[in-house]
Amino acid sequence: MSARIVKIYLLETRIEELEEILQKHVRRFWREAVPGGQEKFSCIVQQRYTERLLNELWEVFQQEPQFTAYVEAIEAVIPPIEETPDTELPLDTDLPPPTALERFFSRDRLSTDELYDDIEESLHVRPSYLITVTLSAIIAGLGMHSGQTAVVIGAMIIAPLLGPTMGVALAATVGDSKLGKQASLTLAIGCFFAVISGLILGLIVEIDPLTPELRNRTLVQPADVALALACGAAGVLAFSRGASLALVGVMIAVALVPPLAAVGIYMGAGFPVASANAAFLFAANLVCVNVAGIATFLCQGLPPKSWRITGGILFVWSVLLVMLLSMMAGRIILGFGSWEVVLDFISRRS
Repeated sequence: MSARIVKIYLLETRIEELEEILQKHVRRFWREAVPGGQEKFSCIVQQRYTERLLNELWEVFQQEPQFTAYVEAIEAVIPPIEETPDTELPLDTDLPPPTALERFFSRDRLSTDELYDDIEESLHVRPSYLITVTLSAIIAGLGMHSGQTAVVIGAMIIAPLLGPTMGVALAATVGDSKLGKQASLTLAIGCFFAVISGLILGLIVEIDPLTPELRNRTLVQPADVALALACGAAGVLAFSRGASLALVGVMIAVALVPPLAAVGIYMGAGFPVASANAAFLFAANLVCVNVAGIATFLCQGLPPKSWRITGGILFVWSVLLVMLLSMMAGRIILGFGSWEVVLDFISRRS
């Protein structure tokens, strides 16, 4: 069972209000006095109920200067807390009951505050972030150049674009414009450095444009769209359950880092058509990851501040996806940007 310890500090004058709230969301709790006229409550809360407990605590006590709440993970609880339909804690009568889909997906999801905390540190453009983006792109580029898939996977484990990518999807889901701007800026800077790293690599290393690992990053097929959608959904599911960042990073990076490195490599090697194809693959993957990410967050019951804003953002991403799919179909049917064009360009150059 996934559970959390929520430690709450509050003035003793408001204890009755707090106990009423705890009865609705908490399985077990105990109370102790602390200096300063405060009381400390240590509560065992199932992970699925943490979100609604924190929301109600903030709604009631946000104006209370002495109020503080901490959330910690629990490895085990004895005696165990059963989770059955009979023991399920009820919602307030003014809230709609969760759907079966929300109940299933939200069972082990981290609370929104925990997700924010996990993402926050990775949204700042620091030297370490720029260095890891550069190294990741170089490793991916060299792996594709030499045809070593294991090396490309190693570049993905570095996962420099994980935080910004998850941040964009999370911001769109909850309607947080500040988080969205910060995540988008960090992601854009990271993408720029990845392309520049690939460009330098393409200028100094002799490139065979037909190397399978490189060429695959210039082909956009229906399977690539399905892969990017699966990566986005799987990445959000793993991330929202506190899975290993390396695991989540591989899921996200498979759709983003190699195409970006390929854009720069082909550009530096003098193959503009192939570079444009790789950029198109990256754009399609980025849109797919966000569409799948937002949809998965919503399925997990992540609460939007405004359904109108969140629905509008998801609609825009979906329209972009449809446009890219239409362009993909046109490129396949008409042969625009195909490898026949690239090979013809190579033959004329030689």
